[in-house]
Amino acid sequence: MLLATLALGLTACKIEEEEAAVPTAIPPDYFTPRVLAAFAALPDVAVPEAYTMNQEMIDLGRMLYYENRISISQTMSCNSCHPLDNYGVDNLQFSFGHDGQPVGRNSPTVYNAALHISQFWDGRAADVEEQAQGPILAAGEMGMPNPEYVIKVLRTIPGYLPLFEVAFPDDPDPINYDNVGRAIGAFERHLMTPDRFDKLIAGDESVFTEQEKRGVALFVSTGCSTCHFGPALGGTRYAVLGQVEPFPGLTDMGRFDVTGEEIDKYVFKVPSLRNIAKTGPYLHDGSVTSLEEMIDLMAVYQLGQQLTDAQITDIAAFLNALTGEIPRDFIVIPEFPASGPDTPGPYEAES
Repeated sequence: MLLATLALGLTACKIEEEEAAVPTAIPPDYFTPRVLAAFAALPDVAVPEAYTMNQEMIDLGRMLYYENRISISQTMSCNSCHPLDNYGVDNLQFSFGHDGQPVGRNSPTVYNAALHISQFWDGRAADVEEQAQGPILAAGEMGMPNPEYVIKVLRTIPGYLPLFEVAFPDDPDPINYDNVGRAIGAFERHLMTPDRFDKLIAGDESVFTEQEKRGVALFVSTGCSTCHFGPALGGTRYAVLGQVEPFPGLTDMGRFDVTGEEIDKYVFKVPSLRNIAKTGPYLHDGSVTSLEEMIDLMAVYQLGQQLTDAQITDIAAFLNALTGEIPRDFIVIPEFPASGPDTPGPYEAES
């Protein structure tokens, strides 16, 4: 009898522990303005602190974003891995560089990225201007050997000089590598994708279904908004992947490779959740293809929560509602200036 009583007691404790791991059921008045306190509406543009943008600079940046001639093979551009007509991603686990080999990490979206605390999964670039310069020179990506070669190519294309001159009127030598990054950055700072969530934040509850509202409330009560907050719902802090318990199969050291600090092992920049339903596969290694699986994994390994299938479905409904509007007029592929007689070709660039 005593053993039976103990067994029942242990079983009851186990049930209580399991129930405690599931977020409490949301009350009837679950959706209140307080639920939205962690978030903010997307701005029209992410204004830079270091320089003043002008329309000519933005237009030049759009041109350079699509420009294949600043890759070693002259077959790649920023848009190759971050296609703007597909929410800024190629939906591959790993994008492919000029040599046909996969890059080391999953390519994140450029939409709304200018709102982030830094760029790349490990935060090694301070802003979109610095980030824009990296892949052009990366051996496994666009492959240009050095900044000087990029500038040589651009200077041999006659039509670029007047474009750089009006974009950077105070620079006596405007075609330089910093200005390449600045122009692309100015363009990317306008790549915002407002969605229904912005209208909800503004007070229009009619734009969300009841399920989507339940999803917002669960997202907050589960603790997801601890990392995914602000206008981009992420991108504003770093976090250990495997906050509660070690994440399975993790070998990438993340930000540790940048800082060398022990505390940065397995630390990555928290991704934005805007357009998350369109920007899979997920994680730095693109190892998760399902949004529902990603929600489940994050709840377990980051928050120590075991969600029910219904809760996962509700949160997924909310995340699907974060799919925004692509600024299609803004991202039209431009006409490029013709190459000059001295403009290197792809084989010359590789030799």
